Amino acid sequence: MAKKAMVEREKKRQKLVAKYASKRAELKAIAADAERPMEERFKANLKLAQLPRNSSETRLHNRCQLTGRPKAYYRKLKLSRIALRDLASKGQIPGMVKSSW
Repeated sequence: MAKKAMVEREKKRQKLVAKYASKRAELKAIAADAERPMEERFKANLKLAQLPRNSSETRLHNRCQLTGRPKAYYRKLKLSRIALRDLASKGQIPGMVKSSW
């Protein structure tokens, strides 16, 4: 089980990303538009830099929905390998059987 603080921090980041997503996209579009004046593009970059760091999507990290484990994460299932194996052993994932020999 991951530290509760780390899981909560990740949730906080997800909320910030959702909150500032449209504003970030708008400022990035202005900054990348070559037809706009250089001053306007520079101001857009400054405003972008003033936004909270955790509102950037690149700061998000995938975590297991059950345990909060950050490593060995399966994107399709949103679970870590350990949680996946436990659920498969208990027969709670349809069509998945743990092989043993």
